[in-house]
Amino acid sequence: MSSSSGAMTSTTGSSTAGRGTAGGRGRLGHRLSGAVIALGCVLFLGAAVWAAVVYRPYTVPTNSMVPTVQPGDRLLAQKVSGSDVHRGDVVVFKDKLWGNEPLVKRVVGVGGDTVSCCDAKGRLMVNGKAIDETYLKGGGPASLESFRTRVPAGEIFLLGDNRAVSEDSRIHLADAEGGSVPVSDVRARVDGVAWPASRMGLLSPTSAFDAVPGSGSPGQGPLGPLTIAVIAGAALILGGAAYDPVARLFRRR
Repeated sequence: MSSSSGAMTSTTGSSTAGRGTAGGRGRLGHRLSGAVIALGCVLFLGAAVWAAVVYRPYTVPTNSMVPTVQPGDRLLAQKVSGSDVHRGDVVVFKDKLWGNEPLVKRVVGVGGDTVSCCDAKGRLMVNGKAIDETYLKGGGPASLESFRTRVPAGEIFLLGDNRAVSEDSRIHLADAEGGSVPVSDVRARVDGVAWPASRMGLLSPTSAFDAVPGSGSPGQGPLGPLTIAVIAGAALILGGAAYDPVARLFRRR
């Protein structure tokens, strides 16, 4: 009897110790899952709030920027000063001589530039340098009409990527500024397409103007990192929330 009782006591003690170890692991896992959820919330909410402060949504009103953006696309555009835009940037602007609605065009010339078209290959010329505009619909020519203008200081010259139909700086060449608009007219720089889902993504910066001295790289805001942070945050929240149900399921087996 004494020997048997001792064996039972040993077994019971071992079982209790096992449950204690499993309970410790469970509490640790629960705390870790809570920390993961908290980190996910910080990433998700922080990036979402930052994006809401920095970006504004705009809808493309015409087909003048096809194929880069399509009519009806919902764009995310970063609020920037007009003095911060570079050749190649796609911008949202509003000018009283161009109408009452915000428009979307590409900057091809900045203050002091001489913009002309076209060379023998149908390419746009900026300060005597031929521009290979790979983003144009149909691949060119850069303009069906020849023109030459000098961009005044503090202004920009804008063209649509769908040159055959775009109503842009070319139709305002007879204006006092020769088709240019003040940089103060710029509302934002387009960084990406938010909707429709089939076209969602970042706009690729162009290298077309790299050959122009003093060109500067087209600007690109924090939309890419912010998008990654939102996705990572959502994944951490879902993963952390799933830990307890999954752990309970395995403990029952």
